Amino acid sequence: MDTILIAILVALVSVVIGSGLGFQLRNLLSAKSQRAVDEASAQQMRRANARSKEILLEAKEQALQVRSDAEARLNEQKLEIQRQQSRLEVREETLQSRSDSVKELEADLGNQRIDLAEKRREIDDLKVQAGEKLETISGLSIADAKQQLLDQAEEDIQFELARRYRDAELEAQDEADDKAREILAASMQRLAAGVVSEATVTSISLPNDEMKGRLIGREGRNIRAIEAATGADLIIDDVPETITISCFDPIRREVARVALDRLIQDGRIHPARIEEAVENSRSEVDETVRRAGQKAMFDADVKGLHPELVKLVGRLKYRYSYGENVLQHSVEVGLVAGILASQVGADPQVAKTAGFLHDIGKAVTHEVDGPHAEIGADIAKRYGQIDRVVTGIREHHDREMTTVESFLVAAADAISAARPGARHDTVDNYIKRLEALEDVARGFNGVERVYAIQAGREVRVLVDPENVNDVTASALARNIVAKIEEQLVYPGQIKVVVIRESRSIEVAK
Repeated sequence: MDTILIAILVALVSVVIGSGLGFQLRNLLSAKSQRAVDEASAQQMRRANARSKEILLEAKEQALQVRSDAEARLNEQKLEIQRQQSRLEVREETLQSRSDSVKELEADLGNQRIDLAEKRREIDDLKVQAGEKLETISGLSIADAKQQLLDQAEEDIQFELARRYRDAELEAQDEADDKAREILAASMQRLAAGVVSEATVTSISLPNDEMKGRLIGREGRNIRAIEAATGADLIIDDVPETITISCFDPIRREVARVALDRLIQDGRIHPARIEEAVENSRSEVDETVRRAGQKAMFDADVKGLHPELVKLVGRLKYRYSYGENVLQHSVEVGLVAGILASQVGADPQVAKTAGFLHDIGKAVTHEVDGPHAEIGADIAKRYGQIDRVVTGIREHHDREMTTVESFLVAAADAISAARPGARHDTVDNYIKRLEALEDVARGFNGVERVYAIQAGREVRVLVDPENVNDVTASALARNIVAKIEEQLVYPGQIKVVVIRESRSIEVAK
């Protein structure tokens, strides 16, 4: 127990002594640490003061630099503002001057409007006065004159459009020339019709000159009876044993020829016998005409024609054009048109019918006024032909065609007419026709030389390049075409070519 207490006491004493020693030791250490801390703090303060002085100096320097930079930028901005202000002042002055100019222009325009209004009123008054004078001079109202001008302008425009369309069509046709040549060659090889050599009978041979007196009769009663019954004129001149029949109607001329043949063979010539012979001859000619029409229809392989159309076609047996028999020509055109139609894929029967009837109007041209194409189209339509056939007949001589049949009929007509020996004419008539063509073209200003070529189907006009330019050359060609159409009568078409060339010639010496 005592030992324990002693141990406890010793422990307590030890603790007290350790605590005291630790307290003293801690005080000593604290004092040293405080001094060290104070010295370190003082040193840090000195360093901080020095650094703060450096920072302050640097800040002052930077502030001065920033201030100088700011002042420099401010000065630049002030200068830029001054420059802009100067430019604005200049613009303001310019705008002000322009505004003044605009105001002056507005004032001038106002005055001009007033002047224009007054002049317009004066012009309207002058127009009214001119219109009244024109109405008085021409006898036409303004509306009628305007309509005439519009009609004329429309015709000119249509002609120009047609010409341009034709030129474009010719250009397109140039590309198809090879194929067209093959078709035409094949068609012409398949049809080799004989050359027509018949001629219109205009004279009759008599057995003797005594027959002339008997035909004349006492005081001319027999010849008057013949002329009255036939509608033809008998020309009895000094030509021995010959009399001439003159009549525009080929049927009447044929009736007169047949009747005279009968009377000459019979020998009994008096008015009663003349009337009987003429009546019989008329019946015979009508039957001949009907049979000729039927034969031609069979030859051309055309079906379904009205009997009256067949008779009219038969009348073409006694009609000739440039020495070519029109009936034979019609058969040939029908066959060629049918062959062409089969080559190009069109309806051969329609083309054949239109080609066969294309000259039907010539059978009555001495009875009805107008072009034979229009007359023939009206006849075909009246006797039940379809529109394509009628159009082909009407357009076969036109420059502008609307159906395939029209082109085929025109081509077949040209092929038949151009065949060697198909047509013939006297040298005098041929020369006169060419001279007439050349004279028409020579009548225009600027024309130097004119040549009619290709048997009158083309006229070449050489003009002075100093007086005729490229534009007026086209107008000259149109004017020549219009004058030819107005003054001349010709078959088919005539092409007018105006040639303008400039030549520069120098001689080397």
